[in-house]
Amino acid sequence: MKERGKIEKLWREEKYRVLLHDQNAYNKIRALLKESPSLEEVQFQINEAINHSPTTGSIINAYEHMWGYFKNIATDNEKHKALMLKDDFMNHQIELDALLSYLSQLANKYDIKYLQESTILNKKRPR
Repeated sequence: MKERGKIEKLWREEKYRVLLHDQNAYNKIRALLKESPSLEEVQFQINEAINHSPTTGSIINAYEHMWGYFKNIATDNEKHKALMLKDDFMNHQIELDALLSYLSQLANKYDIKYLQESTILNKKRPR
């Protein structure tokens, strides 16, 4: 695979993890990708981003972005559960893993490959 292909694959897999940690870094990497960065440069920027501690706001932002894949296909019960989980998280009643686990279940149910291959939802995701 050519380097540009490796860069695009890396970004596909990591973009929501970056977004979860740091919206500004996410935007910076998106701008960088419009140029001709090296794989090492993109990996460095991703690593820098994920070293930031996520905030409640950044987590909810990433959750809502990923939820967008399901909002038009989810059942009413799934939509209700998604909202309840979001509220519970914002009220510190559940942890991040509960949100990610639900999105992962939906990605598998609806066979959303893009999310299934994302490190943020992958069972083997780095911590």
